[in-house]
Amino acid sequence: MVWRLGGIALLVGTSPAWAHHSFAAEFDAARPLNFQGVVTKVEWTNPHTYFYVDVREDNGHVVNWIFETAGPNLLARLGWRRDSLKVGDRVTVVAYPAWDGARMASARSVVLADGRKVFAGSAVDGGPRP
Repeated sequence: MVWRLGGIALLVGTSPAWAHHSFAAEFDAARPLNFQGVVTKVEWTNPHTYFYVDVREDNGHVVNWIFETAGPNLLARLGWRRDSLKVGDRVTVVAYPAWDGARMASARSVVLADGRKVFAGSAVDGGPRP
């Protein structure tokens, strides 16, 4: 019984590591895209922060994209504040799309509603590091 409990505790203690992923396995670093739209949601979480943007496609349809960034600590070192992105803000994002065609991308840089350009922590292309 002690061995089983120890094994369960070990698995539970390592579960956050399963959630982390390789950039190259999920995103296409050779194809940065530009997005413009309105922020619909912001999630300040670890190990990544996510924000959602309604983007109007060429055919006129509005689709909601998910953008992944670095975690809150690195974003703060790159000049972000918790109020840098707010629901309703119009933003421009340069990001690397997901390989699988999902409407998800790794954000490289963001032009905020106030005109400031901030980097999102994707150093895959040799980008800025704090």
